Amino acid sequence: MEPVLKFVLPLLLGYIADLLLGDPRSWPHPVKGYGWLIRTGTATLNKGGARYWKGALLTIVLCSAVFISFYFTLIVLSGWPVVYYSFSTVFVFFALANKSLLQEGREVFDILHHKGLDAGRERLSWIVGRDTVHLSPAQIRVAVLESMSENLSDGVVAPLFFYALLGLPGMMMYKMINTLDSMIGYKNDEYRYFGRFAARLDDVANFIPARLTALLMILLYGSSRAWHFMVKYGPAHTSPNAGYPEAALAGILDCRFGGPNLYQGVEVHKPYIGENERNIEHEEFRTVWYLNHAVTFVMVISIIAVKYYLIWRTLH
Repeated sequence: MEPVLKFVLPLLLGYIADLLLGDPRSWPHPVKGYGWLIRTGTATLNKGGARYWKGALLTIVLCSAVFISFYFTLIVLSGWPVVYYSFSTVFVFFALANKSLLQEGREVFDILHHKGLDAGRERLSWIVGRDTVHLSPAQIRVAVLESMSENLSDGVVAPLFFYALLGLPGMMMYKMINTLDSMIGYKNDEYRYFGRFAARLDDVANFIPARLTALLMILLYGSSRAWHFMVKYGPAHTSPNAGYPEAALAGILDCRFGGPNLYQGVEVHKPYIGENERNIEHEEFRTVWYLNHAVTFVMVISIIAVKYYLIWRTLH
């Protein structure tokens, strides 16, 4: 059962570490290293002609390098169990972002509630790409919830999904895919061609996790309206994936997401998700807190249960 333990124990310990610690901003983090690699590669390659192919090359090289380096590192460390488990646990912890996601959202809600509109706008700008200086309190809360529903998929469910499929190397490769998309996967003049492959790869990587996130939210809250929202509004979103968890949360809260927003001074129109344009109350963050923790817990337990079931089937 040692292979099972090597799979299960880092997952459990990493999950517990994230539950207790989150991601302290002063700590080193592998995504910072990913960012340096992406910036260096972009500065070298994002010029001249054939930018699509240069961006594709950078994406493939970095993702492959991450997977291969973690794969062989684990092989090397397998002879030293304490080092192996410590290494694997630390990187599972780094790959999960549930507590930090909740902390970021909670801080925006609390600052808006206790310190006022300007402070809330400023704090929101830390976590979203849209312009925040003209947002109302209702729009700030909606922006937080949209971001949290999408990032529950990107920052929690998707890493766990790839851990289930490919272990720690797959989990860390997914983090590179997601970081590439967040840094170069834009449709502006600078990255329209260079980042297109990375953006499409991120869409493919998140196709199942986004829908799985929405389904888990619906099942764990028990909302038929959320199912209706997911089916109706999920495919209508400008993103092929983000609309599903956003629609599920909008259905659970019976509110409306989407609509026009400013990004760097340019108005971007996104389809509305939901019909009930109401104010989100400060206390409703508790629903999101429950959903995030419930979805993460169920994912972790389900992965462990499936792993043990597959081993049991093999032995019998």
